[in-house]
Amino acid sequence: MAVRIVRLGTARTEGEGIRIGTVRRPPRGVPKSEFVSQNWYDVWFPNLAPSVETMKLGQGASTPAQWAAFVKKYRAEMTTPEISRTLDLLAVLSHQSDFSVGCYCGNEAHCHRSVLRALLAERGAKIE
Repeated sequence: MAVRIVRLGTARTEGEGIRIGTVRRPPRGVPKSEFVSQNWYDVWFPNLAPSVETMKLGQGASTPAQWAAFVKKYRAEMTTPEISRTLDLLAVLSHQSDFSVGCYCGNEAHCHRSVLRALLAERGAKIE
């Protein structure tokens, strides 16, 4: 049992479980009825996505200092009680079931999902 951190829209791996889209917006031009069949996600959970302002900060980051500013701001957004409890829940669930969380970005190292991976690991999540 574990949580996987994935790129949405890619082929699913065996045992991946339910795919949770932690993105601010659904995929453009894709009918809602095809989100699952096209490997985007099974459930949309924008609560774990950066705010629009923070997302733009991350997308525009071209230096290590700019990326660090994005990470700091996104981490701050993830400290609200509601989000903190969600992260705790996902960490515990990772020991009992398989599921994945993801985003559209091609490079995980330059995507909020790298920070989400760290946040889950800090809470004791079992990460594949």
